[in-house]
Amino acid sequence: MIQNQRIYLVGAHSTGKTTLARWVRDTYGLPMISEVARGVLAEMEARLDALRSDVGLVDRYQKEVFVRQLEAEQRMEAGFVSDRAFCNLAYAAHHSTILSEIASDPRLAVYMESVRSGLVFFVRPHRDLLADDGVRAGVEWDEVVRIDGMVKLLLEMFAVPYIPLESLSMQERVRAIQRVLDLAGLDPLGSERGGNGRAAVHGNGNGNGHRSAELAPQPRRENGAGVGH
Repeated sequence: MIQNQRIYLVGAHSTGKTTLARWVRDTYGLPMISEVARGVLAEMEARLDALRSDVGLVDRYQKEVFVRQLEAEQRMEAGFVSDRAFCNLAYAAHHSTILSEIASDPRLAVYMESVRSGLVFFVRPHRDLLADDGVRAGVEWDEVVRIDGMVKLLLEMFAVPYIPLESLSMQERVRAIQRVLDLAGLDPLGSERGGNGRAAVHGNGNGNGHRSAELAPQPRRENGAGVGH
């Protein structure tokens, strides 16, 4: 049975949101929304380096990412986990000229009301998580911090309740999410309420927990940093 809860992992790029969203998907059996920005980029047949210099292209890209995220969530009949929500608006503020257009779109107010009724985890950045995997438009600490600050501004501006995940340790992040989802009444796959069917979280020498290889420290493959993710 699909559990009826909307779970969002929001924040800047290179923070591990997709990894955590996959863990929620695999542990709780929720469908996952991801790769929205990457899919838009592929359909536009655009390269990331072109988005750095073509403002018109960036505007179309950011607007389409916003619309696609709304559509992807509307297709879900019950609960889901997403490695983004309104995050691309933080990138639009820095790299495009359409933020005022999106802000005046009546769909934004409706969408933010929907986000407020879900569970929102705000994943904070750490230098040790930065990795350039050849997909992002560059991974620079200053840029990550700017986007992190803009995401926080949007959370506060729209009065979205959120749970911050600030620890570098993946084990501690997973434990925090696990506890919140327990309190929300979600059951891990293969367990009854109060059972011990949760996926194992193992620790390594650095205190970074992982569930099998998927939560092991690895290059983060999130979408479109610097131009919208």
